Amino acid sequence: MPTSPQEAVRRQNLGALLRYVHLRGATSRAELTARLGLNRSTIGALTADLATAGLVDEGAPRETGRAGRPSLVVRPRSSRVYGYALSIEVDRLRAARVGLGGAILDSRTAQRPPGTEPAGAIGTLAALVHDMHRHTPAAGVLVGCGVAVTGMVRQADGTVRIHPQAGPAGETAGAALGNALGAALGHDRPPLVGDLADVAALAEHTRGAAAGFDNVLYLHGDAGIGAGIIAGGRLVAGHGGYGGEVGHMVVNPDGRPCGCGSRGCWETEIGERALLRNVGRDGATGRDAVLAVVEAALRGEPVAQAAVRHVADWLGFGVANLVNLFNPEAVVFGGSLRELYLADATHVRARLLRMALPVCREHLRLRTPVLGDDAPLVGAAELAFERLLADPLETADPADREFSAPA
Repeated sequence: MPTSPQEAVRRQNLGALLRYVHLRGATSRAELTARLGLNRSTIGALTADLATAGLVDEGAPRETGRAGRPSLVVRPRSSRVYGYALSIEVDRLRAARVGLGGAILDSRTAQRPPGTEPAGAIGTLAALVHDMHRHTPAAGVLVGCGVAVTGMVRQADGTVRIHPQAGPAGETAGAALGNALGAALGHDRPPLVGDLADVAALAEHTRGAAAGFDNVLYLHGDAGIGAGIIAGGRLVAGHGGYGGEVGHMVVNPDGRPCGCGSRGCWETEIGERALLRNVGRDGATGRDAVLAVVEAALRGEPVAQAAVRHVADWLGFGVANLVNLFNPEAVVFGGSLRELYLADATHVRARLLRMALPVCREHLRLRTPVLGDDAPLVGAAELAFERLLADPLETADPADREFSAPA
């Protein structure tokens, strides 16, 4: 049955109100009236509809400090309405139950064996989700599932085309990851899958270090280097979703061969393997190995200090080029790049000052993630919540079994 224009506007307003509360947290009716440009009676009717659907609570503010009758405060029902967020990282697998409003309510972690393709992680991830679901309140409302994957993800169907574990050229075959995960979880609607750097960028843009900025670069380091690019407030993913592979930007044509088949890619100078190779720890891998080098450098060990300085210089080199290209307001260093930036921010900034155009760097902020290692999970949860935020009453309707809870 076609939706009337009045009903379409009402649903749009419901989504706008719920999205505001989801992102901002507890919000007074007065603020909602001012921010959404609707009158008080309309805000009252919308919040009543969302409260009846079990999506928000309304109540008096805890403290006002003002005379007169306080405006009611609208809060997301974080403990009741939730999505599952999954993260397939280079050396670990993570799953979380994330409540409306972005609160992580429960989480699980498992090791990812070396050489495991993303499809090989499905059974472990499903087991983590099923374990969490056994501890979920019976009255909870599951609205979706989102997945963050280290690798190149085809937007159309969530197929992981290239990932750091795949060896030379990184090509991987297999069915769409979202469909396979949906089947393993028992969900009728497949989880939405996104590149880890992209979803972490969205999380930091909406809730973290880049909140309030419309032009942001989020750089994520692990075995490779990826970027989530926000331009004009929107994610730039490129044709097919493969944008942001800044790790394969050639910075040193005479440098080392890269797994992509090229030579001198940025990740051969600043990736985890580059750092560990420079301190003679070629066999070591992972975040713990990187932290050990950083800690050694901070203790004054010359070899570790030289390795960190080398990476910091090349990090600034690449960032300067990206700053000249995208003119962002903020650059956020995530993953292993967070520790490396903090260990030698002076060299990163010095390279930027020498190479970046003054007009592109004069308002630039260099930051580390507010959400830390949870940025990919929070971003994956945003994928899960998007359908609810677009049409709150349809998705929250208990009669809607298109996306059912795992058995």
